[in-house]
Amino acid sequence: MNILTYIDKQELRAFTTADNWRAAGVVIANVLMVAAGFALPALWHHPVAWILASVLLAGRALGFAILTHDAAHQNFFTSRSVNQWMGKWVFGALPNVPYAAYRRGHLDHHRAAGTGADPDLVFVTGYPATRASLLRKLLRDISGLNGVKGIIYQFQPTDRGALYPVFVMHGLIFAVLWVLGVPEVYACWWLGQLFVFPLLLRLRVMGEHGGVSDHMDRDPRRNTATTLAGPLARLLVAPNFVNYHVEHHLAATVPGYKLPALHKLLRERGFFEGSACLATPYWAVIRRCTATNGNAAMRRTNGARGALDRMR
Repeated sequence: MNILTYIDKQELRAFTTADNWRAAGVVIANVLMVAAGFALPALWHHPVAWILASVLLAGRALGFAILTHDAAHQNFFTSRSVNQWMGKWVFGALPNVPYAAYRRGHLDHHRAAGTGADPDLVFVTGYPATRASLLRKLLRDISGLNGVKGIIYQFQPTDRGALYPVFVMHGLIFAVLWVLGVPEVYACWWLGQLFVFPLLLRLRVMGEHGGVSDHMDRDPRRNTATTLAGPLARLLVAPNFVNYHVEHHLAATVPGYKLPALHKLLRERGFFEGSACLATPYWAVIRRCTATNGNAAMRRTNGARGALDRMR
């Protein structure tokens, strides 16, 4: 599938040109939400504040993981070195996503998407799942069982020195909270990792490649999906425009903050006509990933290893 069938080279060049001001705006918004997550229980001394903070911080953990993804394509900022530094020491450091290892695996995913060589197939071959199976998966997510597995996995680095950024970032956060006299609210980060993040991560992956038409078709409209997310989903499950995933696979060097405009243009020009790759909202994703009428999931394949691989 060639994007130039639907837009011309000049339009594509405009979409793939990074904008440092817009990129900075996205980063600032994410940082402010992290700050709000810690400020909420610090200012409102109530259990509900801790719950809300944990949910918000889990969403920002996913948000910063998506920024790591964007930096891995090295077109979030105009400078390659800035993308690499931010991806390693800021974006990947907060959710503990090792930038170099992630980039290697993710680019393999893009090269092989729509084939049996896709290393990320291991994350989605369990869909569609039976209702009972999907319920068990979701219960393991919110019970903390998969959260424990995920945290253990985070601290098994694949590269030498991969954990340095997370120790530096979290050390700085804890130090600031200590100086402000509220070090206890740092626990909200790990509560979110235990009880909320696994669910958000699963829903995000389901929305991107779960239950799609054909994992063995190179057309991104068949091996990938886009979810037209509402405000709450964009805050928690689909942060930083990651829900426009068909568009991303069609043109991976388009920065995330330009994907909504690309989606609008492609839709106007009939790119999605006759396709089942659009879902609105995430309830539709859950229905798509739930087996009915005897539909069976693909056989699990060997491939990438990651947090979801330990969340079966």
